[in-house]
Amino acid sequence: MKNLTFPSAQTILLIIAGLVTLLTWIIPAGKYDTLVYNKETNNFTQASNEKSIDLPATQETLDALAIKIPLEKFTSGGIYKAINIPNTYKKQEARPQGVLAFIKSPVKGIIEAADIIFLVLIIGGLIGIINSTGAFDAGIGWLANALKGREFILIILVTTLVAAGGTTFGFAEETIAFFPILIPVFLAAKYDALVGVACIFIGSSVGTMCSTINPFSSIIASDAAGISWTTGAFGRLLMLLACLTISIIYILRYANRVKKDPTKSIIYDQQQQIAAMFSTNTSETVKFTTRLRLALFVFTMCFAIMIYGVVFLEWWFVEMTATFLVGSILIGIITGIKESTFVDTFVKGAGDLLGVALIIGIARGITVIMADGLISDTLLYYASGVTNGMNKGLFATATTGIYAVLSFFIPSSSGMAVLTMPIMSPLADGVGVGREIVVNAYQYGMGLFYLINPTGLILASLAIVKVGFNKWLKFIMPLFIILVAFTLIVMTVLVYL
Repeated sequence: MKNLTFPSAQTILLIIAGLVTLLTWIIPAGKYDTLVYNKETNNFTQASNEKSIDLPATQETLDALAIKIPLEKFTSGGIYKAINIPNTYKKQEARPQGVLAFIKSPVKGIIEAADIIFLVLIIGGLIGIINSTGAFDAGIGWLANALKGREFILIILVTTLVAAGGTTFGFAEETIAFFPILIPVFLAAKYDALVGVACIFIGSSVGTMCSTINPFSSIIASDAAGISWTTGAFGRLLMLLACLTISIIYILRYANRVKKDPTKSIIYDQQQQIAAMFSTNTSETVKFTTRLRLALFVFTMCFAIMIYGVVFLEWWFVEMTATFLVGSILIGIITGIKESTFVDTFVKGAGDLLGVALIIGIARGITVIMADGLISDTLLYYASGVTNGMNKGLFATATTGIYAVLSFFIPSSSGMAVLTMPIMSPLADGVGVGREIVVNAYQYGMGLFYLINPTGLILASLAIVKVGFNKWLKFIMPLFIILVAFTLIVMTVLVYL
């Protein structure tokens, strides 16, 4: 038994994929009709498994379909994905997925997740180039000296900034870029790698969980629920401040314990391995020359430009990836790297993150199995029926739990919103609470489970630092329990105010 080790992230996901494949043999197949707005023809298309029909894009059409969403939410582009139509769930002929579907699912997942996978690989190349120049070593050495005795500021600053990105524009997948960059900084500050992972991942999780103006979460969910995104926004802002404070205090306590006694680190047995992976020369032997400063400036600007593009220019993965590719080339020119050396170094850097890319693809493959097996809508149909006849407080907590469970099968926040909100939000009317309670339940349920959800980004994030999922669970579970208890209390109190 002592020789048994916790399985790798890839193995965990393949096991989950196998279990989901078995579920397609147990859970009945079913599907809601969907409605999508066609901007070119100014029509709605209602689609079912049997047929598709075009309908006039009018408020009367929406009212007839019991969709309580203003027409302008569709015509303005606020809701651009197909939404489920209430009261249209029908059982379908079973589509159990077999061994062949299971084998093909990682490949399909990799194809579907190609955009984020290429982003990860190009970022790996960029990291390889900047590391080869020595600019990163020199910059970390300078930062470590500047923060000497005040390293706790790093924890507060990183967690807060990442959370700010999460609550405003859904800073989630993009955080993958920051792990290879910031982990060495935390190591130089005499913390362990878990502190760095926690600041980035928990910051992102809490930020997206308490989204305020996030178009991929609070805004699209509110639109799909037929309410203004400002309804309940102030409460979510207060929730953000509370959960962020709790999380920072938790991380600081662990970080201080590790700093005083490194043997208290949950990953103490991996200390040398991780230090070798992120080996940095923080001594003065690496001179911080003007050329290296300029290279580091270009490197930093890649991320600033990415954030600006996503927030203000409607950029997505293609534009973000191109930004990092151009940044790599500019750094190579500035530091005078030979063309052949540049290519070899870039490819090696990309290869270092290939395992992370595969994890993302395998996780997406699980969603493919559920979609092909027609069980996602069935889970939603039965979940929506669970809340019938509940009192207000129980409804709020139960809906939060339902969204936590559904997020295992539908980890995409925007996908979850458009698929579930037209079905779940009307349930609030029958219970006598505002629909913003369902929007909150959607955000908090998904956000809380995101901290430990293996079909989300946590396994890919941990793979960058070679930390096992079991060690992450050991670190995060006390905080997870605290946040769950706090959230459910807040949700219960809110419905009676």
